[in-house]
Amino acid sequence: MGIGKEGLNRNEEVVLELHPHWWFFARQTTAVVGAVAVGLIVMVLSWPTPVQVIGAALILVSLGWFLARYIVWSSTWFVVTTDRLIRRSGVLKRQGIEIPLERVNTVFFRQTIFQRLIGAGDLEIESASEEGSQKIDSIRRPLNVQNEIYKQIEANENRKFDRIGRPGPVELEPTIPIQNEVAQTRQLEDKPRSEPSKQATPTSQSIPDQIEQLARLARDGILTEQEFQDKKRELLDRM
Repeated sequence: MGIGKEGLNRNEEVVLELHPHWWFFARQTTAVVGAVAVGLIVMVLSWPTPVQVIGAALILVSLGWFLARYIVWSSTWFVVTTDRLIRRSGVLKRQGIEIPLERVNTVFFRQTIFQRLIGAGDLEIESASEEGSQKIDSIRRPLNVQNEIYKQIEANENRKFDRIGRPGPVELEPTIPIQNEVAQTRQLEDKPRSEPSKQATPTSQSIPDQIEQLARLARDGILTEQEFQDKKRELLDRM
């Protein structure tokens, strides 16, 4: 499996999990077919033993090449999740790259006429990360994959705006214990009506309180650092 449950973030789900297209085996398959054909000819024509040995060696070498390519294919993954694009490959020496969806700028796909016939193609992903442009070869149905990536980018943006509008998990407004509140209510009732009552609880949050609330949302991972700074700047401009 390309990425297990332990490799996912909280509330993250796998949308696509792809090995390279079968065209990945084109040269190896051709070599195996050719070696088998030569071996059959040598056997049918009863050529000398040294030639038969060479034919058998060609078959073994081509099969070994195919097996090695299969191992590479089985360990190469392109994964699209609800939060990231993940590329992983390698058998003994592993390597990979992860691109958050919010950093993806543009997704290109390229297909030759032959690739269109077999349903293969290449993807090129331009992002705001340090790696810049990433090329993914031998992708199955690249147009569908491109559309799915854009769909997940849009869904990720919608979830981000929902998190911004959602109230924070921590109650930030000052609260008064019930017993103290009851006592203060009785004191107000005992005062003469001619004496003006004082409002104990503010009707709205002050700007510093709102900034503190945004800071806690950023610490909880609900807001990104950039979103926190933008909101903080808006509030400071109102002062």
